[in-house]
Amino acid sequence: MVRMVTGVNITTARSITGKCGISKQGDRALVMDGQKFCPEVLDAQGNIIQPPFDQIWPILRVLARSLPKVNYTVVTGLMQSNLMPQGSQAVTVTGDGSNDAPALKNVNVGFTMGISGTAVSKDASDIILMGDHFNSIVNVIKWGRNVDDFCAKFLQF
Repeated sequence: MVRMVTGVNITTARSITGKCGISKQGDRALVMDGQKFCPEVLDAQGNIIQPPFDQIWPILRVLARSLPKVNYTVVTGLMQSNLMPQGSQAVTVTGDGSNDAPALKNVNVGFTMGISGTAVSKDASDIILMGDHFNSIVNVIKWGRNVDDFCAKFLQF
C-alpha cells in the first residue's frame, strides 16, 4: 500500500494521489494534516504511542503539510508496527533533501533523486535514481524482482 507524506497542502496532495492512483474517489482513505497527526500518535516526549498509530496508519493514504520530523515519525511507526507479520511489508522513502536523511536511513529501502538530490540524502539512501523521475522507482522494482527471480531459478538448476 502506498502512502504519501508530503509538505504540500491537503488540496494539492489529494489531487496528486488521485492522479497517481494512491487514492480513489469514494474510498475510505484517510487524508490528514501532519500537524494534527503528531498529537494523535506522540507522547509529551515525542515518542510514538504505537496503539493509536496502529489505528491510523492502515487507513491513512495522505499526510499533507508534513515536516521532516513527521516523515521520520511515520517511518519509525511503520517499522515498529506489529499489525503485519514481520518481513511481509517493506517501508520505502523517496527524498532529495538533507532533511530527508533521517527517514531515508531508517527504512528498508531509501530512494534519492540523482539530479536534485543533495549529497547528504544520497549518502543516506540505498538507491540513487539517475534522473529525477518518481516513476523510475517502478522500473527499479520490476528489474529487481526479475533479477531476484532469475537468480532463484538459476540456483535451482
